[in-house]
Amino acid sequence: MSAHPRLAAQALAAAERALPVAVVTGARQTGKTTLVRDLVASQDRTYLTLDDLDVLDQAQRTPDDLVSRAPRLTLDEVQRAPAVLLAVKRAVDARRTRGRFVLTGSANLLLLKGVADSLAGRASYITLWPMTRREQEGLGRAGLWPELLATADADWFDVITASSSARTDWRALARRGGYPTPALELDRPEDRATWFAGYVQTYLERDLTDLSSIGNLLDFRRLMRAASLRVGQLLNQTELGRDVALPQPTVHRWLSLLETSYQLVRLPAYSRNRTTRLIKAPKIYWADTGLALFLGGLDEPTGAHLENLVLCDLLAWRDASTSRADICYWRTAAGAEVDLVIDTGSHLLPIEIKATTRPRVADARHLQTLRAEYGRLCRAGLLLHTGDGVEWLAPGILAAPWWRVL
Repeated sequence: MSAHPRLAAQALAAAERALPVAVVTGARQTGKTTLVRDLVASQDRTYLTLDDLDVLDQAQRTPDDLVSRAPRLTLDEVQRAPAVLLAVKRAVDARRTRGRFVLTGSANLLLLKGVADSLAGRASYITLWPMTRREQEGLGRAGLWPELLATADADWFDVITASSSARTDWRALARRGGYPTPALELDRPEDRATWFAGYVQTYLERDLTDLSSIGNLLDFRRLMRAASLRVGQLLNQTELGRDVALPQPTVHRWLSLLETSYQLVRLPAYSRNRTTRLIKAPKIYWADTGLALFLGGLDEPTGAHLENLVLCDLLAWRDASTSRADICYWRTAAGAEVDLVIDTGSHLLPIEIKATTRPRVADARHLQTLRAEYGRLCRAGLLLHTGDGVEWLAPGILAAPWWRVL
């Protein structure tokens, strides 16, 4: 097994026990192949990849023959031949055996045009995000989100101070990102820059061109750069198109393509309105801060990249959890804003992120506004900062170092 176990491994094992098909999706180089090969090594299972041209040819010509090559089969990179999914559906309908197929794809298969069937009722979908900080440390998990949600607000102080997590420079973590190679193997900034450059060329250009026709790669690069410089900002596609001299429909299509391939994240606004008028536009982030910094040509991360790190940790936790929560942000037309909100359906857990070592009561004012607005629906507010101290900054507002929580 890998020396760096993944949080998604538990979700994959659970999916195998429950349904005939488990689908692992996520960007290239997040570790999907390693994850499913670890599974192959522990089971009597055949592994095939559609990156192999012979396998790809069979997938395109005779997909039914391909899916019957073994009783338990793992197929890697199935987005290269979407017809395979229909063949898998036919095979499952003919013989429904739990754990029969494990599929991986470097795109959101539910959103691809060529996918005619989502294997509804037959498959469980698992997203593998870039590695969390604790996955990089070999702990196989995300932050303390399940512990905080399961614990009374008054006990959060004890939960967080009991964390043995070591203090880390968030800027160094943001530069590394979470793709396993630059995060674990490359120490020098110039080596990581070389890796990210190759990633952009071979994946964001070649693979995305395979998924959708992109007429001008220079325009596409310019759009990626502009989007990477808007981390944490409200998405205005018309304004973005004006800045990069592209029509709004093209901006919309290319941003959707980046989202489909798990590069761009559109963070939705919390929509349950009480008495205030809320902003509804999504905010944009990237699935990997290292890639976002490279695309933007930035050497120094900003506070928005710290927000992005927290969001990525939350996404990895959410998508590996059996009880799914919604992750969103909250903003009113009057300007009150909370960076992140965990919506469990029964409660809200609001999170504010400040790149400061000495948080002040004023930093918590929007958390207080949200808590006043939603009353008992809202848990205590969490203010994450870059310092060392854990303290109740105000009634119902706990300030804590980000590195103790993530």
